[in-house]
Amino acid sequence: MVTLYVLKGRTGKRHVGISGNLERRLRDHRAGTTKGGQLLGQFRLLFSEQYADYASAREREKFLKSGKGRKWLDELETGHGPPEAAKAAP
Repeated sequence: MVTLYVLKGRTGKRHVGISGNLERRLRDHRAGTTKGGQLLGQFRLLFSEQYADYASAREREKFLKSGKGRKWLDELETGHGPPEAAKAAP
């Protein structure tokens, strides 16, 4: 299983990533040994999804880093909920 995750830093920045071991990856980010962890500082886990393989998780990661994906995450954060069509979009 591969986990796609979205982190939200105190500054408002987000980091989208994928990992085969989310707990280890979050530890690395908190320790500041990753670029994402260094840029975010303190953060919280905003969102995560599980995928059967790396390729599927990577497609979703690409979507969340696109304009439509960033909008989807904005709507998720504001509590208005992402539109149903965007949930299915890769």
